[in-house]
Amino acid sequence: MNRSFLFSVLLASSFTAAALAQTPLAPMPSAPGAADAAPAGPVGPAKIAVVAFQVAVSQTNEFQRAFTDLQKKWDPKRQQLKALSDELDKLTKDYQAQGDKLSEAERASRAKAIEDKKKVFDRDQGNDQTDFQQEMQELYVATASKVYDVLSGYAEKDGYTLVLDISAQQTPVLFALPTTDITKPVIEAYNVKSGVPPLPAGSPVAPAPGAPKTPSAPKMTPPKTPPSK
Repeated sequence: MNRSFLFSVLLASSFTAAALAQTPLAPMPSAPGAADAAPAGPVGPAKIAVVAFQVAVSQTNEFQRAFTDLQKKWDPKRQQLKALSDELDKLTKDYQAQGDKLSEAERASRAKAIEDKKKVFDRDQGNDQTDFQQEMQELYVATASKVYDVLSGYAEKDGYTLVLDISAQQTPVLFALPTTDITKPVIEAYNVKSGVPPLPAGSPVAPAPGAPKTPSAPKMTPPKTPPSK
């Protein structure tokens, strides 16, 4: 039963989250309005590219390092929730093993103690998850805005007339040659511009947004002998 907090799908020792699976990610920044657009040049053959924009943002050196720092910030909370989860597991197993040997008053007392702790776990987990998702969203939005600037400059320099985002699971793009995918070049161009070095070799990396999953609370199996009312 997986209850590591917020990031177990990201790192074995970090939050499960996630993050973002329930919080919609910010869309790619809009292109400049018509008033700010440069005068149209001569009409020529269209040159189209595709980009996995969310992947590009999440795989930049800057985002990877910021995400690692965010994980470290939230690790104490994860440890607290794990300790509470382990305590709930032990209390529940002890109750199930000893329930038929306890008095009705003792069974009722233990059942209430377990339920109270579960409520604390659910509340703390929900609050921490909401706060983490907000910080993750802010981090993504701040990085995405800068990545878009690099993307638009790269596309203009290489003569692309249209760039389609293929990040979403449901995308109108049915087929594209690998040579039209500019995700990797955009990441490399951004890393050069930002000057942020990559994480040390072997360091865990942040997944593309949407990968983390929301953890479930400890499953409370009904006791063998129900407490008296």
